[in-house]
Order: sequence, then structure tokens, then C-alpha cells
Amino acid sequence: MDHSDSKDVAIELPTGAGKTLVGGLIGDFRRRTDSDRVAYLCPTRQLARQTADKLESYGIPSVLLTGQATDWNPADRARYIGAQAVAVSVYGHVFNSNPALGDAQVLILDDAHAAYNATAGPWSLQIRREQPAYLDVVSALTEAIDPLVLERLRTNTPNGKYLANVYMASPIGIHAAAQQLESALEGAAASGTIDKNAKYALIKLRGHLDKCLVFLSYGSLLIRPLIPPTASHPGFDSPRQRVYMSATLGAGGELERVFGRPKIKRIAIPKGWDQQGTGRRFFCFPELTTDLSKAPAGVDDWVASTIKEQGRTVVMVPDKYTAEEFARTKIPAGIEILRASDVEDDLSVFTSKDSAVLMLTNRYDGVDLPNNDCRLVILADLPTRGDLQERFLYSALGANDVLEERVRSRVAQGSGRATRNSGDFSTVVMLDGDLTSFCGRRDIQAAMHPEVHAELKFGFENSLETDSTEMTANIRVFRRHDKEWLGIEPDITADRDTLHRQDPPTSPQLQLASRFEVEAWQAVWQNDLPRALNQARQALDALTHGQASKRYAALWYYLASCWASRLAISTGDTSLTKTSRKYYEDAKQSARGTTWLAHLASPAETGMNTTPDQRDPVDISAARAIRKAAPTIGHAAKFKIASATAREGLANKPATAYENALVYMGQLAGSDESYGNGSATAAPDANWIFGGLSWVCWEAKSEALDDGELGVENVRQAGGHLRYVAGKRGESIPSASAALLMTSQKRVHPAAISVAEDSVYLVRSDVVLDVYDRLIRAWNILRARGLATLTEDDVFTALSTEGALPSVWIAEFCKSPMAALTLDSGGYPLEP
Repeated sequence: MDHSDSKDVAIELPTGAGKTLVGGLIGDFRRRTDSDRVAYLCPTRQLARQTADKLESYGIPSVLLTGQATDWNPADRARYIGAQAVAVSVYGHVFNSNPALGDAQVLILDDAHAAYNATAGPWSLQIRREQPAYLDVVSALTEAIDPLVLERLRTNTPNGKYLANVYMASPIGIHAAAQQLESALEGAAASGTIDKNAKYALIKLRGHLDKCLVFLSYGSLLIRPLIPPTASHPGFDSPRQRVYMSATLGAGGELERVFGRPKIKRIAIPKGWDQQGTGRRFFCFPELTTDLSKAPAGVDDWVASTIKEQGRTVVMVPDKYTAEEFARTKIPAGIEILRASDVEDDLSVFTSKDSAVLMLTNRYDGVDLPNNDCRLVILADLPTRGDLQERFLYSALGANDVLEERVRSRVAQGSGRATRNSGDFSTVVMLDGDLTSFCGRRDIQAAMHPEVHAELKFGFENSLETDSTEMTANIRVFRRHDKEWLGIEPDITADRDTLHRQDPPTSPQLQLASRFEVEAWQAVWQNDLPRALNQARQALDALTHGQASKRYAALWYYLASCWASRLAISTGDTSLTKTSRKYYEDAKQSARGTTWLAHLASPAETGMNTTPDQRDPVDISAARAIRKAAPTIGHAAKFKIASATAREGLANKPATAYENALVYMGQLAGSDESYGNGSATAAPDANWIFGGLSWVCWEAKSEALDDGELGVENVRQAGGHLRYVAGKRGESIPSASAALLMTSQKRVHPAAISVAEDSVYLVRSDVVLDVYDRLIRAWNILRARGLATLTEDDVFTALSTEGALPSVWIAEFCKSPMAALTLDSGGYPLEP
């Protein structure tokens, strides 16, 4: 496939596959053929220097543009501007409030998986507690913070158990207090009570603070959009092409969320490369050994003795606190500790020493230590504590699956810092129970490169079957890499050759949702809340199908609730108030088992989500009809046979069985009348009549082939169904009515959209089956209570409990209006 005109292209190339050469050739081709200004971006200055040297060795003209732009060689910059050389630099020279490389026409983004902090940086304003501005900002947001949380943040004598908590301020409250917040920040910038990074971020956030989220902990606060609005950043959005390169791209939308791009085309890993070796890692989990698992206090001494024996060691930790604790308890006295800043320009500061520890905090990329540079890597603690937003998603929201791709990448990249070619080898010690559990999960291992998968399996099983003394002996054998180890090597290789990487089952839904999430946040940034709400709905459609995270969906339900509420106030549309309440109820249900939503009980939201006593009239009608029909429909023997037959009909393709099942489903749903087409060709396949309140008419194309195309005539026929029923009944069509067109056809003829009436909605069979199952669960509740003594409240409660009220499933069936569908170039609807 030709990707020369694609705006965003990602290439996955494993370590050792010549990633720098591939990126360099792409950039040099664009420079030579189109005279494009090409910038090749790396995560660190040290990697940029290595890259520039490699490009020159390949015969690709390059100039190294790092450090302060004012110090750049004018001749080097002129060579880049004149398309005579590829500029090699760091992410910060594009993702900046005043980008020094903001005029690039092609961007090559190396180690794209490492860009989370770089891309979010221009829009991330962080303030530490020790800075006077911290309490000033908290005060400005008083109406947006739960009073209980506010008390915890303001106290000078904090309860230790709350120190690690991360809270989110109410977006409604932030919107209301945006002017006060900006004034507080402007004052802090003028008085110097925030650092220079916060000042730079304020430049990008001015006038947009009401479109940001605010995350708070006792130690710091963070103001940023959920997804970086890179479409508003010309230095990144204007180039003709962006090429993302990584050894671990992932398949759950992480790349799109990190870079704020709705759609990034993938070039798959080359065939056969997933079975190629990338050096050898010997994973050790000391906390699993037979002795240290029983006496964990001995882990510190074991780690210290291992560092002392092995010499140069890289230690990777997620945060400053863990780094300090590790240095205090696990590094032998007398061994020098170096930080990332010490080796940014010269790794020999570390590699020239016989014994030293390089401590990297929240950095799992950007340091290459091949050959004998380092033979021991230690990962301490699960790498999930980046900025406050990441901590909130993981610890407060519990949206682990949306972060798993990021965590897997950090584990894989961090453990590979000292295995940069097929001949490299290093011991990798994994510490902390959460990290050990994560790496021991079979689904996590299966999602890794087969080489890493096999190594993790071997290391995990080996750690379980040995004591710490034997583990130390095994590390020595591995370090010697002589015949004793080489006798083990074929077993790992043979296991690798039987393995294939398997993406988690949640990946498709997360990948699909990412497009709408990005577009929703772009709309928010442009102050287009109607579009943001629509995109959020589509993101939720994706997130709430399959096995995707309910807890991550909870955040999007809540955001949609806030946006609908703001729209209701600004437009006076009371229906949006109901929409807001519904989204909030969905958020509560999806967030079950967490407390973050309860901590959003800010003064600004008081009463916003109080459900009125008045029930939806269609729901009342359904409850009344079900109570009346319950003794007949719910009869034990009859119900068991009829419900099973109907489900089988809805789960398969034969048209007659499917249509009969729809008629039965309408009875379960509480329609006053539910009937079929009576063999009339123009009639709906099923009709659910809720008195004069609502009609639901079905056009079911159950026998259509999945790879077929929905045509004009089918859509036109569905558009006439409500009028057909109105003519037969001699009644006007109720306003809350819909014609539902159910089909499994993946493609839609473009002309079909142009003939679609506003009342026609596209429905998929899995949605129908899901609603049916919810109705059956509600009926089982009713049957268990006793059909003869049911009250309307009993019925209403059962339907509500299972999400089977008409007001719920009608909204779900009407999520994809045919007239509003957007098709991609192949005719596939851009819908879940």
C-alpha cells in the first residue's frame, strides 16, 4: 500500500531491525524528491547524537540541532531549511510554546511510544505544593472541589493514607471559575511563584482553562486537557506527513491518544521479524523465590549484593519517592549514583566506571547500553505513576486496560535498555508485587513480542522454583554466558518459535474509541460542545461494546454529562438536562467499585444530577402493559420455550425466525401492540406500538451477507414504515418514533445516506440481542416475585435494574441516524 500521501503513518520495527536507517531513508527521500524540510525527532539529546552519527554513516546528510536554538550553528540550520540535510533534534523543539523547528514539512518521530510527556508538555501546567501558587489555585477552584477533598488538600497535618490519592476537580466548576483560575495563574507567573515550565504551559492554556481537566494531590496539581490538542499546534499539525516509528506501537489507540491524532495508519511489523531475536534477557523475580517470598525483608540485602557483584547497573523507577527509597535501602554504601541529567550528553560518565548505578525516574527509553556497557537492569515498581492524569486513570479511576498498552511498552522498553542487538544479554531484576503480578499474567505475556514472552515465562517459572542463593548462582552462569548457559538457550528459543503476539481482547474497542476521543477533545478545544458531545457518544458506543473497560467508559460518561449540562444551560434546551442526568447515571453504574465520582460532589455540581420524580411516560406505559400481560407471557413452561426460541431467532440469520423473535421481544418490552408484517411487502417486519407515545418499526435484513452493501432501496423502504403504519391505523405518527434498520452488512452505498429520512436509524444485531437479554433478566426478576401480585413499581424497578426501560433501549437503538452517517473511502460507516 502506498502511504506517500498519508498524513500520519506508523511503522513498527523491532530493536535491531534498522529503525534508524528506515526513518532516515524516508526522510532523505522526501528531502530529495520534494525538497521537504525534514526533522528527525528523538526522545533525548543523547539519542539524537547517536542518530545523527548513524545517518552520516549511512550516507544520509544530517545536522544535529539540539540544545538552545540560539546556540545552533547558522550554517547547519541553513542546510536544514534549504533541504540539504535532515535535521536531527529532540521532541521538545517541536512540542513547545515557541517551537524552534516549527517549520518542518516532514516529521520522523523515533521511539514514538516514549512521547507521552513530550506531546502533553506544552499544555501541562504543574504546580508543586511547596510553591505558593499551589494553595492560590486551590482557592480559585473552591467551587470545583469536593469540600472533603478541599479540606484534605489545605491541611498542614495530612492523614498519611490520603497522601497518594489523586482527585479530579469538577469540569463544571472549572468552567465557572475559569476567569478566577486564569487570574491566579497570571499573578503567579508575574510574581515568580511558578516555575518556567508552568509559565510556558500558561502561554498555550490562556483562554482555554475552561476546557482543561484539573488533577489534584496533596503534593501537586496538574492542569491539562485529557488529550493534547495537537491540531491547534502548527509545528506538529502543519507538516505534510508525520511518520511514527517504534518497536512497540500497540493496537489499543495509545498512539492516537498520545499524539492527539484521530487516525494513524499502521505499517505492520515485517513478516518473520516477530520471531527474530533481540538479545537475551534473563528475568529474575526475587520476591517469588522460595525463601524471599516468605521473608521479604531479605530482598533489600539480596538486591544490594547483586548490584555490588554485577557492577554497572541501571535502575528504573516510576517516581522520585521510589528512587529515594531504593537508594536508601538497596544500593550498597560507596557506590556512586548517577541520574539521567548526568548522562544526557555523555553516557561514558556511567559506562567508564567499574561500579555505578544509573537511576532513571519515570524514564524507560532513551538510554542505549549495548555490549559490555551494562549487564544488569532493575525495574522497581509498576511503571504507572507518570503525571497526575496517568495516576488518576490508574489508581482512582481503575482504568487499567486503557493504560496496559503503555505499561507493557515501558516494561518491554525498560528491560531492553542493555540488549540493543542480537548478541547482547543482560539480567533484568523485577521488583515489587504489582510489577511481578503484571508480568506473570498470561494475557500480558501473550501481548509481548514472542521473544520477551518466552523470556518472561522462563524467568517467572525459574524464579518460582528456586531460592535466592540459587538465583544468584544462575545470574552468574548467565553473566559468564558459557556452555552451561548455552545449554539452556535452545529451550527459550524453541518456546519463542511456538509463540505469536496476541493483542488483548479490549484492543479493538479501545482503538475504535480513540478516534472519537481525540475528535471530542479537538471539538472541546474549539468550543464546539455539540460536536464534542456527539463524538463522546460515539466513543462510548465503542467503549461499551465487547470487553472494553467500563471504568474508562465511566470517565467519558461523566465528561458527556458535564458537556450536556453546559449545553443545556447555554441553549435552554431542557432535553439536554435529561441527557446529562442519563450520562451521569451511566457514569455511576460504570464506576461501581471506585470512589472518584463521589469525590466530585463539588458546590458547582450540587443538584445538577438530581433525578426528577417524574418518570418517562413511555416507561410508565411499558410498566403498565407488562403488569397486565405478565400472567400470560410469564407462565413458566410457555416463557421458557418462547424466550429460548426467540433468542435463537435473534442470534441467527433466517428471516422468518428473526422477525417472529422481534414481535415477541416487543411484547417483553411492554408495547401495547407488537405484530409482524402479515406478509405485506411494504409493511415493517415488526411493529412495537406504545400507544400514542412512541412507535418502533423494524426493517430487519437478517439474511444479508456481512460483506455485502446496504443499498438505497432498503433505506428508502425503512423510511416509509412509519407512514405505512400511520396510514393503516389512521393516526398521526408520535414524535418519539423511530424506524430501525437492522443489518449486518458492513458497507453502505453512499447514495443510501442521501435518501435516508431523519427517522431511520442503523442498528446492529449484537445491540438487539443485548437489549433482548436485558429484557429476559428483568422478566426473570418479575417471575421470581410472583406474577399475580406485581405492582407497576415492581415492574418499573425490574426494568430499571437491568437497563430495560424503553427510554434506555430506544436511545441505544437510535445512536446511529442513517442520514448522519459518515463513510470512509471504502463505504464503511464510521460507527462502532
